[in-house]
Amino acid sequence: MTGDAFDELDFEYATAFAEKAVRAMSQYRVPPTPNNFHTWFKYSLGVSPDLKRAIDILIGNKRKFDAATNRDLFAMYVRADTGDDSDVNNFSQQLHSVMASAKQYLNVAIADNRSQMMAIGDIAERSEAGVDPAPLVENLLNELAKAVNRAAKLEARFAESTRELDAIRDSLSKSEERAKTDTLTGLPNRRALEEFFRKAQIAAMEKGEPLSVLLIDIDHFKKFNDSFGHGVGDQVLRLMASVLRERLRESDLPARYGGEELIAVLPGADLATCAAVAERIRRLISECRITRRSTQELLPSITVSIGVGQFQFGESMADLIERCDRALYLAKRNGRNRVVTEAELDREMAAS
Repeated sequence: MTGDAFDELDFEYATAFAEKAVRAMSQYRVPPTPNNFHTWFKYSLGVSPDLKRAIDILIGNKRKFDAATNRDLFAMYVRADTGDDSDVNNFSQQLHSVMASAKQYLNVAIADNRSQMMAIGDIAERSEAGVDPAPLVENLLNELAKAVNRAAKLEARFAESTRELDAIRDSLSKSEERAKTDTLTGLPNRRALEEFFRKAQIAAMEKGEPLSVLLIDIDHFKKFNDSFGHGVGDQVLRLMASVLRERLRESDLPARYGGEELIAVLPGADLATCAAVAERIRRLISECRITRRSTQELLPSITVSIGVGQFQFGESMADLIERCDRALYLAKRNGRNRVVTEAELDREMAAS
C-alpha cells in the first residue's frame, strides 16, 4: 500500500490502526520516528505479508529492534514500495483508456438493443392489429440483420480491446524486468537483489536454514580499464557474469552490486559451502583467457578477490554485506586472487 492509498483510509479506521501501531512500538521499545511509525503502521494494517512475517520472526526470536534493524525494515519493506511509478502510471492510463472504450461499446450496444426491442415491439403490435404480414416480416428480418451486424461489430471491438490489454500486460512485464536488470551484464541489479534477499532472509529465519553471500571484486580493474579501455573492461564484466550464471544453482541469485563488484546470494548454503563455490568461481575466472575483439590480442589474465559471509538471524542485508566487504578487502591485503570468509576476520582480530 502506497502513501496515496494510506491517505484514502477513513478517520476511524486509520486511527484504530495508528493506535495499534503505537502500542506495538511501545511494547518493543521502537523509537516513534516518522519512518518507524510508517513501518509499524503498515505492519499493523497487514497489507505487506513480507513485512509482517519479518517482524513476527524478529519478535519470535526475541530480537531487539535497534536503530540498524529499524532502518533496514523501513528500507526493505516501506521505502522499496514507494519508488518511481512513472511506468505504472503510464500503463494505468492505457488501461483506463481501454476500459473507457469498452464501456462506450457496451453503452452503444445497450442503446441499440433498446431501439431494436422497441422496433420489434412495434412490429408485434401491428401484426396483432391485422396489418399485412409481408412488410412486417420484411421489417423483422431487417431488424434481426441489424442485430447480427451490431453483435459482430461489438465482438470485433472487444477482440481489439483484448489484444490491447494483452499488449499492456506484456509491456508491463517487460518494464518490470528491465527495472530489475543491469543493462551491461544482463544480471539482476541492486533492486532485484534486495527483493530476492528479503524473501531469502524470511525463509531462512522461518526454516532455520543457512543463507550465505559472496562478494566479488576484480583485482586491479581500474588499471586494466586504463590500459585497455572501457570497452574491454565491459567485456570482462560480461565474462564474469557468465561465469557466475554457470557456477550457481537456479535457486541462487547472481547480481551486479556496483562498479566492478558482483554478488551472489546462496539460500541453504552455510559458510563452508559458499566458500567452496567462491573458490571454484575464483579459479575458473583466473583460467579464462580474454582476447581483444578488435585486434584479437591476448590480454593479461583476470583475477578476483572474494569475501564470503553467512547470514545471522535478524540482521540486515547491509550488515551481512559489510562483513563480506571486510573479508574481501582482507583478501586484497593478503595478495588478491583469493577467497576470504568472515571467520578469518575473527582470527585476524584475535591475532592483532
